[in-house]
Amino acid sequence: MEVRTQGHTHSGSPAMTTTEPATGRIDFTMMYLTHDAFRRDLDRLRQAAQADRADSIGVQAGWANFKRQLHVHHSVEDETLWPRVTAASAGRADAADAAEILAAMAAEHGRLDGLLEAVDVAMAQRSVALPEIVAGLDVGLRGHMRHEEEAALPLIQRVLEPKDWADFSKAMARKQKLSGAAAYVPWMLDGARPDQRTALFNALPAPVKVLNRLLWEGRYQARHPWA
Repeated sequence: MEVRTQGHTHSGSPAMTTTEPATGRIDFTMMYLTHDAFRRDLDRLRQAAQADRADSIGVQAGWANFKRQLHVHHSVEDETLWPRVTAASAGRADAADAAEILAAMAAEHGRLDGLLEAVDVAMAQRSVALPEIVAGLDVGLRGHMRHEEEAALPLIQRVLEPKDWADFSKAMARKQKLSGAAAYVPWMLDGARPDQRTALFNALPAPVKVLNRLLWEGRYQARHPWA
């Protein structure tokens, strides 16, 4: 079971954060840290929309990266993780419950695509409805991540093996490639507490910390995301 504690985002609003390594068969540290980063960016997007500065270069850079990270995250789940969970659940006594959870994950991903598109359109049109549309994305994505953490991750813990999760992590790395990692790692660290930074680097290959310090973090900050 993952140890979670109540934390706060950079804006001071509550956020669930990972503070200790997972102790179950499968370590979900990276999943929780990624969800935390999405929650942080949702705060920033909401604040930018409310302050009528969504068309600034920094906000546009932050939004573009947010969309890319969410697309990678969800596409690898859809292509690699959920089919593996479906296969592992077949024939189990709780197979019907597993199918219901997985169907919900797919449906929620589909709804989120529409919410992202709606924000894109509202930004392009400089719509006065942008704060309301962003609020819809905020509710939808937070609800999905909470549902995934409360239902899908326990299912994964029951039916998959650590090797299956390692294969999913490798698929995520292949999807990101080195160029994607150069954006993903500093994005995850943006605003992170020291314990979160430690948890991230402990979960990644050792050279990542050096690459991030020498190259990636500076390049990421130079784009002034969400500024």
